[in-house]
Amino acid sequence: MFSMNKTDELLKRGVENIYPNENFLKNLILKKKIKLYQGFDPSTDSLHIGHLSGLIKLRQFQNAGHWVIFLIGDFTGMIGDPTDKQAVRKKLTRTQTIKNAKNFEAQAKKILRFSGENPAEIIYNSTWQDKITFKNLIELTSNFTVQQMIERDFFQERLKQEKPIFLHEFLYPVAQAIDSLELGVNLEIGGNDQMFNMMCGRSLVKAVKNKEKYVMTLKLLTDAEGEKIGKTTGNALSLSVSPNNLFGGIMSFNDVSILPGFELLTEISMREIKTLKKELKLNPLDLKKRLAFEITKLIHSEKEALKAKQEFEDVFQKRKNPTVLKVCQIEKGENIINTLITANLASSRAEAKRLVKQGAVDLNGEKITDCEFLFNFKGENIIRCGKHNFIKIICD
Repeated sequence: MFSMNKTDELLKRGVENIYPNENFLKNLILKKKIKLYQGFDPSTDSLHIGHLSGLIKLRQFQNAGHWVIFLIGDFTGMIGDPTDKQAVRKKLTRTQTIKNAKNFEAQAKKILRFSGENPAEIIYNSTWQDKITFKNLIELTSNFTVQQMIERDFFQERLKQEKPIFLHEFLYPVAQAIDSLELGVNLEIGGNDQMFNMMCGRSLVKAVKNKEKYVMTLKLLTDAEGEKIGKTTGNALSLSVSPNNLFGGIMSFNDVSILPGFELLTEISMREIKTLKKELKLNPLDLKKRLAFEITKLIHSEKEALKAKQEFEDVFQKRKNPTVLKVCQIEKGENIINTLITANLASSRAEAKRLVKQGAVDLNGEKITDCEFLFNFKGENIIRCGKHNFIKIICD
């Protein structure tokens, strides 16, 4: 029923592991249409670049003819996934998660089809999670042990540091496991950092329904330090940013992220990606621009990606000013340190002074190295702080 070539793409590209066995899953999807999902907790108001690999994998399955569910964790998002957290997450209200989820829906629609042929489905997990009684919870949690939960490395780290572990954090994997049970899926996908949560779902489905639920973990996009690019580590690039900022944000990736970026975040064929290794050695800048173009095109459009590419080349290679700038109004006689703080280019006087002393600030193309510099003139001027931050200063 299903193409062997497409199946290999589904099971290999961007995939870290498949549990319990890749061949078992391969045999299943060659025979029939399967149901699969990935869950996205709306704990912030936007999906980020780290989510894109999952969306693209869902799209691959959708294009291959399988039944895809985009699950919004409006219930689990209130709890907060403790994965890799050294301190408890701040709990959110239902109002906050529902508000955030609206943005998730709009962004997912840029990648997945929710109408037409073989549409994906958007489901909210509060549909069943809100109805679970304490009796239900006791019955479901009897399938897990405290030892199973506490063995997670970040919980062990908290114990060593004598930091609290709250009971609701233990229950988060159980809540996510209930999603698998209720959806009746054949497969769950997610980042490699979600393996524990997804495997809890597999165990629960096996225990309650005596059925197999496969788990596919995806490779994580990491930065130069090996840290995953995502909201947990604070280095996420939001999918809600403008085409120019998205393009520029990708251009700030370290060179080590370029080839993984093509595999995880674009639809360039793997055959072509394998030929890019030589180009990476010869001309990493141009290859990174191509990566930024492909991702921006996917999220926005080819037209917007072309404009963003031109803007980047004008501003960062030809040293022109950006076509669109935020505006900050100051009074004549204001000093550069206060101006950087007012314009949100620095968070403190100490940071502002450090930026000036390091030569990271220029005014109309001329570096400012004097922390006592004063704006003793009227009119419009362009401040550049670092590589990517520009602002128009209007001095009255």
